Amino acid sequence: MKKLCAFPITFLILKFSLIYFHLTEPSCFWRIKNSEETDGDLRSDCGFVLLAFEEPIEENYYNELINFRIPATKYEFFLVMFFATDEINKNPDLLPNMSLIFNLVGRMCEDTLGLLDEIYSQENKTSYIINYVCGIELSCDIDLIGPSRTTSLKLAIHSMMPKVFFGPFNSNLIDHDQFPYIYQIAIKDTCLPHGMVSLMLQFGWTWVGLIISDNDQGIQFFSDLREEMQRHGICLAFVNVIPETMQRYSTRAKIYDKQLMTSSAKVVIIYGEMNSTLEVSFRRWAYLGVQRIWVTNSQWDVIINKRDFSLDFFHGTVTFAHHHSGMTIFRNVMQTMNTSKYPIDLSQSMLGWNYFNCSISENRHSKTDHFTFNNTLEWLALHKFDMVLSEEGYNLYNAVYAVAHTYHELISQNVESQKVAEPKGLFTDCQQVASLLKATVFTNPVGELVNMNHRENQCAEYDIFIIWNFPEGLGLKVKIASYFPCFPHNQQLHTSEDLEWATEGTLVYMEQCARCPDDKYANSEQTYCLQRTVSFLAYEDPLGMALGCMALFFSAITILVLVTFVKYKDTPIVKANNCILSYILLISLIFCFLCSLLFIGHPNKATCILQQTTFGVFFTVAVSAVLAKTVTVVMAFKLTTPGRRMRGMLASGATNLVIPICTLIQLVLYGIWLAISPPFIDRDIQSEHGKTIIICNKGSVIAFHFVLGYLGSLALGSITVAFLARNLPDRFNEAKFLTFSMLVFYSVWITFLPVYHSTRGKVMVVVEVFSILASSAGLLGCIFVPKCYVILVRPDLNFLQK
Repeated sequence: MKKLCAFPITFLILKFSLIYFHLTEPSCFWRIKNSEETDGDLRSDCGFVLLAFEEPIEENYYNELINFRIPATKYEFFLVMFFATDEINKNPDLLPNMSLIFNLVGRMCEDTLGLLDEIYSQENKTSYIINYVCGIELSCDIDLIGPSRTTSLKLAIHSMMPKVFFGPFNSNLIDHDQFPYIYQIAIKDTCLPHGMVSLMLQFGWTWVGLIISDNDQGIQFFSDLREEMQRHGICLAFVNVIPETMQRYSTRAKIYDKQLMTSSAKVVIIYGEMNSTLEVSFRRWAYLGVQRIWVTNSQWDVIINKRDFSLDFFHGTVTFAHHHSGMTIFRNVMQTMNTSKYPIDLSQSMLGWNYFNCSISENRHSKTDHFTFNNTLEWLALHKFDMVLSEEGYNLYNAVYAVAHTYHELISQNVESQKVAEPKGLFTDCQQVASLLKATVFTNPVGELVNMNHRENQCAEYDIFIIWNFPEGLGLKVKIASYFPCFPHNQQLHTSEDLEWATEGTLVYMEQCARCPDDKYANSEQTYCLQRTVSFLAYEDPLGMALGCMALFFSAITILVLVTFVKYKDTPIVKANNCILSYILLISLIFCFLCSLLFIGHPNKATCILQQTTFGVFFTVAVSAVLAKTVTVVMAFKLTTPGRRMRGMLASGATNLVIPICTLIQLVLYGIWLAISPPFIDRDIQSEHGKTIIICNKGSVIAFHFVLGYLGSLALGSITVAFLARNLPDRFNEAKFLTFSMLVFYSVWITFLPVYHSTRGKVMVVVEVFSILASSAGLLGCIFVPKCYVILVRPDLNFLQK
């Protein structure tokens, strides 16, 4: 009794902060559940088939058709069908001289599960050919099915009749290869993730949970939502992916319960279908007394049996519903409709949402003392009774009009083609019916454009409501905001100032999500920050040690080759290949191997600059030395009758000038790089969890690629010149070896670029060091190993043929 007395006081406090939107449009709604029979009922499906006749409707047609008690969860659908068909029949411009009536799809509205059992049991007993009707003349009347996708499709897959699904938009149904005769009337939730994130930012909800169904649509929503959250700094406390099969869900239900109830997140996003294991979870948590702010879409507007009540306002369901100007189309519908023609019970209509004016209760009951009702029904009696459509109800309303426009066009085409053999309103060509239904475009009576072939609206507006379920079966629903995705960024979300203030007042109950400093990271429970460990490619690491040893090993091998060439400098093979250029190339290769050591160890400002300059300069010297050798070979062999000037250039070693000229150009590029954006020390906190990786940032990525491009152009020039001289006759012609060495060089660095850009942290440094060592070893092996083999192993080949 004390809780019931507390309710009027609580309700009065609530409405003082929720009077903003009533000045512009209806925003307050109430719903009361008189009977305990529907406690916890899952929503079930309904199916209607629309027929067009030339005869008027019999007075008692619907009373005889509906000879059962309409389930409370489907009452709204019947009211929509009565109202929409009656409205169309009164319209002289739509289906003139025709009557549009509806029939029921089997016993779907009365007993959905029973009908499914009957169909599938017949399947097991008889020969049933899916999507074909044998032995009877087919009439292609259009069915309306929904709102649950799963149960509706179980019925739809056994029929080739065109169908309009009036439930929430589902991406799976757009596959017309699998579902060729099913069309959707709902709008796709394209901007829902961005709208939810905007609302969270507005109210400071930065620590939230997420619960989705384990299907393609749920995973896609999770991906889109996570991207928006990361962009705006909102953290996910947990993600529950609920299996679609009850068997798998049952084995993990307690795990999901524990994850939700132990989390400090007070705001939880739910995305998935009704009539699913996700709804079972939601009702289970309500039964267990879990109180959260549930943020979801409009189909999760459900009544739960709430027996306990407290003054804690930080709970309820925040729903995003597509904005429709016709959501209050049922105003005064009971006063205008001839209720004697329909099996209507006014008391059943109270199970749906009904509009009331927030300002009435503000004016009449401004003080707590005046709010002394012993029963919530007394308070409701003072308010205007205007039933409001749910989103599924509005979809069904549009679906009826879509079918009516399709029938109208079919009849017009039949008249034009003079098909007088068929009765007016009988349609036998299912392909024609389906194609016209898909192409239907019309403006409904409330002024909204409906296009059956394009149900994705990038500018679809949303109304945002908060719903409280109170004792005595009362539900209160208040519009708190509107979301306009195509408005400028700072004008997309419109909220009540009073509500925003009230929400800020309750933020003391929230667990705020604060970003850890860059040198720290959150623990697994995300309750406090831990210190990151500093990491870099060190000599103590296995990779660092291996690369360092490789650099020293190849440097030692290159020194031995240089000593060998100096010792045997008077032999024909050394003389024939320009010993000065060979010495320069070997010395530059030694430094190429050694410069890779600058990439290993703790980076500092000096090493970051030296890494790139030493690498670029010594590689330029090496590649330009190869280019000079190839030019020398071509000049020596191609020019059979050189003039004095050419003979003088070869004698004086003018080709050696290629090296300083090419190196000077590279030095100019490095000077520009260091002047504009030099390399610097950077910290990578993304690559490895709990670690700060110290790396050298290139500074200017464009300059780095210019350096590599210049080296590539020198290598390309060497390959071209060496290729021209590859077949020249001589025992010591090294043109082939130079060609192979440049091919190896090219292969290494062309492979390097995509691998380098696809890695981060220490791996990126390892890739660069390995490329330096591999390309240097390629030059050493391809050019000098064959010569060392001749000098040391086959000295008998080291002579000149006369």
